Amino acid sequence: MWAESPGIGVFGDFPGQRYEQVKRMCDTLIHRDRTTRGSISANGVGMGMRRLAIIDLSGGSSRSRTKDDTIRVVFNGEIYNFRELRSDLTSRGHRFSTQSDTEVIVHAYEEFGPGFPKRLNGMFAFSLHDGKNRKMILAGIT
Repeated sequence: MWAESPGIGVFGDFPGQRYEQVKRMCDTLIHRDRTTRGSISANGVGMGMRRLAIIDLSGGSSRSRTKDDTIRVVFNGEIYNFRELRSDLTSRGHRFSTQSDTEVIVHAYEEFGPGFPKRLNGMFAFSLHDGKNRKMILAGIT
């Protein structure tokens, strides 16, 4: 399986999939951006992306995951209201390790479930994989 939206590639259902394969597939998106590449491969699902880093250049990332490594995301774009969402999620007990808008996606999914993209305001595309519940969410607004 292959899906592409602005700067995001999702590759899945590859038995014995390897991280290097995902990176090579991601490199086919180099025409989108040469700045940042992010790849994740686990539980038979590989996700990769290329993005132009805008927010939290020093500590942010184009990918994020939960502490228990069950929810993973690759992201490209900008969430304009991530500071407000972060504040709300922090007041609900979530803890963040970066100032990146990418990390808000993982916590918003944990808190609000699959409908959380309705709460995001911005221009973005992302792929989120919930390994524990065997769900994948692809969302994009441009």
